[in-house]
Amino acid sequence: MLLEVFRSFYTRNYPNDMEQCIDAFAIFGGFKKSIDLDIPIETLIATHILDNYGELYNDIAFDIQDDDDIRKLLSAIAIGDRRIHSAFKRARLSPNRGSVALSFLRENNIIELERSREKPPEKLYPKQQLKREVARHRISHKLRFSSPFLRFWFYFIAPHHKQIERGNFDTVLESYRQHHQAFSGYIFEELSNLLLKYTHKSIIISSGSYWDRNVEIDILALDEKEKIIAGECKWRNHKINKKELHKLEEKCQKLVLSPDLIVLFSKRGFSNELLSIASDTLKLYSAEDFKVLLRDNP
Repeated sequence: MLLEVFRSFYTRNYPNDMEQCIDAFAIFGGFKKSIDLDIPIETLIATHILDNYGELYNDIAFDIQDDDDIRKLLSAIAIGDRRIHSAFKRARLSPNRGSVALSFLRENNIIELERSREKPPEKLYPKQQLKREVARHRISHKLRFSSPFLRFWFYFIAPHHKQIERGNFDTVLESYRQHHQAFSGYIFEELSNLLLKYTHKSIIISSGSYWDRNVEIDILALDEKEKIIAGECKWRNHKINKKELHKLEEKCQKLVLSPDLIVLFSKRGFSNELLSIASDTLKLYSAEDFKVLLRDNP
């Protein structure tokens, strides 16, 4: 579904380059109207979203049946770590009420489930007592928005509804200035996962982020030849260097993994040192490489 939304966004708005496209897509992906990307992004937020707050609020309220539990849960998913149990806790919903709200969101394709691939800890012998932090740890699936715009709404707009209703847009725009890199970085990670599937020579049979009690990896995939692929995605305003490669290798060591391929995705490209060691086992992708996603047969 995300790929369809991305292609639709591009053909409707024709951004100048892929960096601009991804930044704007993180906000307006799934937005019903075309936008002029020659206008500064904060101006677009003000004119298309904040100036039309009442109309958009009513549309979203209709889509979620104006249900307060659903609204709270969407805000918790947008702002938090996306784990189900922590989203319920942040939204102050009991497991029962949270499950009812989540069922509605999944049935209406507003929220998708990203299943955890973490395995429960194994006991070396039947009566082994696990450490308290291990025994208490809960394996939890994560949740993701089907629409980037709806995620933007509940991340930046919903928390400031009182100020917006009074015509004070400054708090929203200041929040966006402070957090937009991390916010767009998540969409970049999702698109990177799609790009891997499109460019990898063999069929990817399992792919997505990996998380457990000790480590998180942006992309961990397995192809039809049982080759392991590990990747990291960095949406930053500078080139990334070998330090990021070493960090990913350390994460793999913690998981006792030896990836057959490492993939790095960067907004602004890579240091000359990294570029010099790119190979069949180390693939490097920058923003312009995402044009591949626009082709029917990449």
